[in-house]
Amino acid sequence: MYRQGDILIVPVPEDAVPETVRASPSAPRDAGGRLVLALGEATGHAHAVVGPGTLIRSPRPADPDFLHLPSGGRVVHEEHAAIPLPRGWYRVRRQREYVPGAFRVVAD
Repeated sequence: MYRQGDILIVPVPEDAVPETVRASPSAPRDAGGRLVLALGEATGHAHAVVGPGTLIRSPRPADPDFLHLPSGGRVVHEEHAAIPLPRGWYRVRRQREYVPGAFRVVAD
């Protein structure tokens, strides 16, 4: 399990990735060629993956995204140390917090 700021990245076995996820289109890369996992609302910085791979966004904000890294990659952010990730599949979640009466996505 890996964590960088408000992003949680959990390795998952390949056979645990739903077929609907595998058939979904991948998210586009940003202008720098990165797969952006989340943009920081407070700073404008991004949690992003560099290296070959695909990011499949969930259509529902409360559901996790999936990341596939066929040869590994690195999670980078302007204010955090880079995290190397081995090859494989990952479930990516934004951290949430409780506020009276509801849950909300953590703002980084």
